[in-house]
Amino acid sequence: MTQRTVGILLFNEVEVLDFAGPFEVFSITTLHNSNDKLFNVSTISENGELVTARNGLKVYPDYSFANHPSFDIVIIPGGYGAEEIEISNPNVINWIKNQQAKVEFMTSVCTGALLLAKAGILDGKRATTHWMDLDRLEKEYPSVLVQRDTKFIDEGSIITSGGISAGINMSFHLISRLHGIEVAKETAKRMEYDINL
Repeated sequence: MTQRTVGILLFNEVEVLDFAGPFEVFSITTLHNSNDKLFNVSTISENGELVTARNGLKVYPDYSFANHPSFDIVIIPGGYGAEEIEISNPNVINWIKNQQAKVEFMTSVCTGALLLAKAGILDGKRATTHWMDLDRLEKEYPSVLVQRDTKFIDEGSIITSGGISAGINMSFHLISRLHGIEVAKETAKRMEYDINL
């Protein structure tokens, strides 16, 4: 079975669980208790240098924009770094736009949705974000059909999720879409993560 490649964007002040939750889910997913991993997960930052996430966690990305492999799935996390810093970084917004044209799935966690919206990817689409930022998403990007009181919104090749832990729910949803509900349930059980699929 061919592994899908997952690329998770990192940047300074990224919310830790926004990227670490999906990283864990996709990294440990195997086919019915075999050792064959279904996803090859890596991290990317703009320049490939050390990133300082929220609350001081240091993370060294695998790749930079200049040298990363092609991805099937891209995950754009949120946090202060997304909503206040990278949203004004044209290199990041353009990278997201370019990836959208190449990947099978473009996804966001928390305020990563603001970066997708800035890139024009959510125009005319239903989307969600952290509950504290729903009003901002609606006000600043009126062409986005903002959805409330939901963990994630699946628009086919674009999936947005709510705040922080909701990215884990979204990851299980995507695994169930790609490999079936039993694979997703087995992975959740390994993580001792309670989820209704």
